[in-house]
Amino acid sequence: QVQLVESGGGLVQAGDSLRLACAASGRTSSINVMGWFRQAPGKEREFVAATDWKGLATSYTEDSMKGRFTISRDKAKNMVYLQLTSLTPEDTAVYYCGAITSNVYNWRRREDYGYWGQGTQVTVSS
Repeated sequence: QVQLVESGGGLVQAGDSLRLACAASGRTSSINVMGWFRQAPGKEREFVAATDWKGLATSYTEDSMKGRFTISRDKAKNMVYLQLTSLTPEDTAVYYCGAITSNVYNWRRREDYGYWGQGTQVTVSS
């Protein structure tokens, strides 16, 4: 089992930045990928970014968010971060951290993430 806990969300103004954090615990040795998704009210959960956990920290960010959002990891601390910059009201959502432990997966497909945190709310005012 893997447990994930997100933190760092909050209420900010347009143009501000936030750094979200996700702490992993439990069987972290079984993790292959850590990712971030977000879900706005009335919308489906969508992929934001993901990073390889066991290898060279290869990462992938959704095209529409490249240049504003950056994922990083600290394996020694079992932490994954998501740096959000130049936030707009359209970025308002609950941000979730997820983990993939299976060996066959697609980083962008939420069904492949077997573990999720409880989410952290990001609200951006105009």
